[in-house]
Order: sequence, then structure tokens, then C-alpha cells
Amino acid sequence: MSYQQIKRMTPAAAPARVGQGTAVEQSRAVAEVQAAIVVAQQCPRDISAAIAAMRQSCTQPYLADRAFFRYSRAGSTITGPSVHLARELARVWGNVQYGLVEMRRDDEYGQSEMQSFAWDVQTNSRNSSTFIVPHRRDTKNGPKVLTDMRDIYENNANNGARRVREAIFAILPPWFVEEAKELCSKTLRDGGGKPLNIRVADAIKAFEGIAVTADRIETKLGRPSGKWTEHDVAQLQVIFRSVQQGEVSVEDEFPAPRVTTEEITGTGAES
Repeated sequence: MSYQQIKRMTPAAAPARVGQGTAVEQSRAVAEVQAAIVVAQQCPRDISAAIAAMRQSCTQPYLADRAFFRYSRAGSTITGPSVHLARELARVWGNVQYGLVEMRRDDEYGQSEMQSFAWDVQTNSRNSSTFIVPHRRDTKNGPKVLTDMRDIYENNANNGARRVREAIFAILPPWFVEEAKELCSKTLRDGGGKPLNIRVADAIKAFEGIAVTADRIETKLGRPSGKWTEHDVAQLQVIFRSVQQGEVSVEDEFPAPRVTTEEITGTGAES
């Protein structure tokens, strides 16, 4: 067995000393947890008020626009409620703590050990996940190793956001989450009260800004723009937001039409 293999199997030594700032932060964290429990017991959530607040939030276009994610994996498209919706639902439900912690960074092996968590301090329902995030980013030219501190931080945060989202949804009542999703979808379909024809025109204009023509959108939806429904426009809003955030690419959602040999050479049959 090589030295490197032995070194990898050996647990990392604990720090020889704890700085004053670290000690203060540890004490503060303990006191904060104790205070949160006391507050939750003294001020339990009002479920009726939480439902009313959720319904009010989900009628806001700003939240609805960010309530769903969409990305491609192994040739299929995956969609679902986003971390933005999860955080808002945690806020209105009340007495919920959640977060993402970098427990250990290993620059030698290029990875960070992370932990995401969500905790309902009133019911003591907790969900947590510990995972490893490699310091690299997938690109079209293959994995890129990250060495810049800011790049590593953003990579950790992006990977952790998905786990935080799942942790929050794991402790919230399913009926609460499902109603929120339905209301956000309805808000997207309503389009803030704009007439459908204006919303269709706005969608076409927005996609033209990222080099997607109307005919490519029509091909994807399977019908001309004059027959698009509220559901179609809502779907386009989610796709546009996902393209902006880099969750999906234009090529994934709107594949360019295939050009035949006859079209290139102009030798197609003529009547």
C-alpha cells in the first residue's frame, strides 16, 4: 500500500487549538438553537395564517416566475419546484431553519464536504444530507478544475441549493407544497392579467433575444403561435428562465431542424 493510500485512509487530525472567534461562534450557535426552540414553543405557528400567506405569495408573478426549475439529463427533461419556492414556503410556514454548511475543504483532492439541512424547530422534524462536491465544473469541452476561491464557493452553493430544496420539502406537509405548486402554475397561466395575444408576442420577443426564432418555438409546441394556450406560454416562461440560469441550453430545448442533402445541394425532386 502506497503512502498516499495510507494518508487517504487516515482521518484528518483535529485542530490543535480553537481560535477565540471560533469559540465565540460555537457558543453563539448553541444559544441560537436554544432560543429558536423556546420561541417556537412560545409562539407556535398559526396554520391558517400560514396557508393564507402561502396563497398570497403564490399569486405574485415574481415568485411564480421562479417557482419551477427545468434541466436536461440523459436525454430527458426534468422539472420540479425550485429552491426559491422552497425558501418562501419555509418562511411562511414559520419556525423553520435551513441552511448549507461547508464542513471541510480538501484542496489536495479538490473537493468539499458539505451538509444541507432543514429543521422544523416546533415539531423537531429534521432532514439533513452530507455530500461531497468536487471542485470542478462540467463544460462542453469536458470537466474544468476550479482553483479560484470564488468559483469554488459558487460551485458549492449551486450544488448545495438542490439539497437544501429537497431538505425543506421533506419537512413541509405535502398538501402545503402541492397547493403552492398549483397556485404558482395558475399564476403563470394567468400572466398577471395580460391578454393572451400580448403574452404570446412578449414570449416570442424574449426568445428572439436569445436567438430562438418563432418557428423553432412552434415546432417544439407543435402548433402555430396563433393557437398557443395559457399553458404553452407558462411553459415557455419556465424554459426561458431555465435557459437564462444555465439549467438547460437552447439546443436542448429547441433543436435546430435537420437539413437534408437535397436542401443543401438543391437537387430535390421538382414536379
